[in-house]
Amino acid sequence: MRTLTIEPLTKEAFAPFGDVIETDGSDHFMINNGSTMRFHKLATVETAQPEDNAIISIFRADAQDMPLTVCMLERHPLGSQAFIPLLGNPFLIVVAPVGDEPVSGLVRAFVTNGRQGINYHRGVWHHPVLTIEKRDDFLVVDRSGTGNNCDEHFFKEDERLILAPHQ
Repeated sequence: MRTLTIEPLTKEAFAPFGDVIETDGSDHFMINNGSTMRFHKLATVETAQPEDNAIISIFRADAQDMPLTVCMLERHPLGSQAFIPLLGNPFLIVVAPVGDEPVSGLVRAFVTNGRQGINYHRGVWHHPVLTIEKRDDFLVVDRSGTGNNCDEHFFKEDERLILAPHQ
């Protein structure tokens, strides 16, 4: 099994998989008579069908024991999915490029700084939310509508990956 190298999350490194939602280096302008800085269009909500709706939820996730064996990834073929941390804690992201199935050799791992959110593009393979040390809450923006919007892929035993604690 290959051990994933955990990279710091940057906009450039994550671009093939989605958007990094953060204020650092993002376009902004003043609104509300100059009392508020708006960081504009940090991510785009994608939906596949005109009747779909963008929805907002809160996910409460428990920390996983590390090291973690990555046995599966999921994707959402009908819409994007964003995770914005509410408690300021770093979290881990495991992703693979869009395709019929994820390729084990192309899987990458990232760690946030606790102030960054992410928006997975439609169809990007990813691990379910991974908190590091304790239970964490996330504001989640995704789609509601008809059709199956969650495909799961389970790796064969020799394709599984190890996610070791971040440094």
